[in-house]
Amino acid sequence: MAARMYYDADTDAEILSGSPIAVIGYGSQGHAHALNLRDSGHDVRVGLPETSKSRVAAEAEGLRVLTPGEAAAEAAVVMILAPDTAQKALFESEIRDALQQGDLLLFAHGFTIRFGQIAPPPGVDVAMVAPKGPGHLVRRTFTEGAGVPCLLAVEQDATGTAWQRTLGYARGIGGTRAGCLRTTFAEETETDLFGEQAVLCGGISSLVKAGFDTLVDAGYQPELAYFEVMHELKLIVDLMYQGGLSYMRYSVSDTAEFGDYVSGPKVVDDRTRATMRGILADIQDGSFAQRWITENENGRSDFLEYRDEDRRHPLERVGADLRARMSWLDAKTAPGMETAADGQQKTTI
Repeated sequence: MAARMYYDADTDAEILSGSPIAVIGYGSQGHAHALNLRDSGHDVRVGLPETSKSRVAAEAEGLRVLTPGEAAAEAAVVMILAPDTAQKALFESEIRDALQQGDLLLFAHGFTIRFGQIAPPPGVDVAMVAPKGPGHLVRRTFTEGAGVPCLLAVEQDATGTAWQRTLGYARGIGGTRAGCLRTTFAEETETDLFGEQAVLCGGISSLVKAGFDTLVDAGYQPELAYFEVMHELKLIVDLMYQGGLSYMRYSVSDTAEFGDYVSGPKVVDDRTRATMRGILADIQDGSFAQRWITENENGRSDFLEYRDEDRRHPLERVGADLRARMSWLDAKTAPGMETAADGQQKTTI
């Protein structure tokens, strides 16, 4: 049985009418939520520390900018869009005491609730609206009359209206134009972390580096290796995005499709699947979350070492050089990865 999707027709367009909304944070998701909600006719204010550089950008859009505590105190709906690692301290110092009975406390990711970093008071609704796309896409598709699909969840329903109000918020940012799927905080958090680690970020980046190293170690040109294992990745992923694995296989050559069938299972074999199950188990039992929380409490030394080490990988140097020659690409450079005159990359962090 297919999961039910929720659309505009499933929402009460007036459910949040007269309910002031506070968007805490103005980064990738924060700016999109605040602007979309405002353009949907809601009473929006943005909560940012007085020292935040984002205050200028928010004010330039005509948004009211207050401190997080002031914004939360004014609002009946509070969406926390600060980074996971900053949410606990922010909640305890500014938001907890500003919440009132019957308020709706929202998150766009379940990490801090799932792993007990935040314990909301019993008298408030606690729910999640998690767009399945970056903030710039949430904003752009909204302005084009469309939207980005969202995952929705209710963790605590103190008022009996949490689900309806959560749908109303999703409608306000354009989510119900594209369709929303109901889930739980635990399911969203665990699957999101697993997807990032085993496939989307960790799995793919490790596979790309291993493929690059294999070709270069065998004597092939690094530039050619980059094209084969990194540059063409977008072409394949776009085909999957448009029509699934079958459309990708339809679109590539028969030789590539046959190689997919006979060689793919050699790369992702029973040992790989067992490793994936171990990664999922570490997520489910909280081991990964505790490691990440401890890492942040201790100054992120391991995290910064991992980042610096990967930025020094030859794949990054070769790729940066090739992308700089692709005038049509609109190439991007991560902060700290600027290319020096001698062709070596600065790795200041």
